[in-house]
Formats: sequence, C-alpha cells, structure tokens
Amino acid sequence: MKKEYDFSKGVRGKFYDAKAKFNIPIYLDEDIEEFVNRYAKKNKMDAQTAVNNMLRCNKKMLRPFLTKQ
Repeated sequence: MKKEYDFSKGVRGKFYDAKAKFNIPIYLDEDIEEFVNRYAKKNKMDAQTAVNNMLRCNKKMLRPFLTKQ
C-alpha cells in the first residue's frame, strides 16, 4: 500500500445512482428452506418464486400486523 494517494482528479459521486435497488438476502431456517425447496420442485419453480407466491397468498392475513404498534 502506498503512503499517499492522489485523489485530485477524482470525481465525487461518479458511480452514485439514487435509483439503485439492492436485494437484501434473507436466510431461512433449515426446516423452512427444506419445505420451500420441496414445494418449489413439486410445482416446477425456483425457490424465490415459491417464497414470493407464499407471501403474496398471506398478505391479507399479515396486513393487520403492519398497523399495530
């Protein structure tokens, strides 16, 4: 590593994108992961699609928990 670096020609925010979207990894417990993978395989879909479908089906049921404090 150099003692000093020259940033005089650097451009602030060159790679910044305010509209950038980041996917947050979500880790499932082992038993849930196994269930999701079995469900996905049986229905010929990937695990991500299976989880999204499961959550969409339960959105109405879970909605009241969003408003409770």
